[in-house]
Amino acid sequence: MHFPTLPSALLFGLALHCGVSSAAEQKVVEPCTVASASGSFYDLRKMSILPPKEGKKPAKGEKVDDWHVRGYDYPYNFTLNICAPVVADIDRPVGIDKKLEKNISAYYEHKDKIYSLGQPNTNLTLRGKRLVLQYTNGSPCGQDKKRSPKSDDDDEKKEPRRKSSLISFHCDKDPLSTAPSVTFVGSDPDRCSYHFEILSKDACVGAEPAKQGVGPAAVFAIIGVIAILVYFLGGVFYQRNVAHARGWRQLPNYSMWAGIGNFIKDIFIIATSSCARFMPSRRGYSALSISANGHGSGGRGRSNGRGPEDENRLIDQLDEEWDD
Repeated sequence: MHFPTLPSALLFGLALHCGVSSAAEQKVVEPCTVASASGSFYDLRKMSILPPKEGKKPAKGEKVDDWHVRGYDYPYNFTLNICAPVVADIDRPVGIDKKLEKNISAYYEHKDKIYSLGQPNTNLTLRGKRLVLQYTNGSPCGQDKKRSPKSDDDDEKKEPRRKSSLISFHCDKDPLSTAPSVTFVGSDPDRCSYHFEILSKDACVGAEPAKQGVGPAAVFAIIGVIAILVYFLGGVFYQRNVAHARGWRQLPNYSMWAGIGNFIKDIFIIATSSCARFMPSRRGYSALSISANGHGSGGRGRSNGRGPEDENRLIDQLDEEWDD
């Protein structure tokens, strides 16, 4: 005995359900935020300084300038921003194209020259329990080694090393602390990589904000569509392969749907005929009956040549013609 295989509509419904589930599981990562696999969520957007909008005054207590860091025993101080370019105007940084002058997130000034420590980056990284942010592609750094004249690639220019900065964030659990504390830790001997630490309450683990997903109405709509597809396609599969039906009779419960179609058709005819009786017309039953008897359109002509039975007979005839 041959058993019919699983209807394709059911397989389609399962695939659609899996697609909806996988789409719901995909999360859009907001800039300057990160979530760990264990559920920890970090949001540093409050530490990002944005330039004030034109014609709008900043709110009271809102920070409008960059984060300034003292170098202490280092010969210069630093200026940086978090996940955004610095707000201060920078004039001709060393080794940076003019079109990228406004795209610097950290820098320092030394002997009237500005050195970039990297371009903006909004991708936070979790390394164990450490939250870090790295800026790269700053000003050139290090000493270029002389190339051998016998080198095969003498004509090619070697890309210079560029300055970068690494910022690590730590949770500030001090209840009396009001502002983040930014500290310069050090740099490598070539002064190409700079390390900073920031102690802030914004670097503490927080709760990820709830994101609007698929609502209850959409869920029921998807379930309804899948159920309808399974009903029709599964019914067609059964009627065609088991009942050996052809044409419109392949539809499940064909007699019921056909009866509903005829019922709707009758309702439409009744409604249109009822509305037609109330429509104004220049010629009614009286005019038609007068024309049939060959009389004029006056009141006197209507009373000559016919009686009530003739009028009733003519009305019945017209009703039958209308119903046909």
